[in-house]
Amino acid sequence: MTRGNQRELARAKNQKKQQELTKGKRDDGLTLEQRKFRDAEMMREKQRKKEEAKPGPAQSCK
Repeated sequence: MTRGNQRELARAKNQKKQQELTKGKRDDGLTLEQRKFRDAEMMREKQRKKEEAKPGPAQSCK
């Protein structure tokens, strides 16, 4: 074996490179428009819950 650990080093380098390439990508099967719609619905629901949890003006003076 004349190559030493060169093969293992190349394999590790390639694996790291592949992880960097797929780091920011999402694989949820949605298009950009579908993702935007889903995220907007989630934010509306979050805002609605926040508004419900907020005490009214009469309740805050106790």
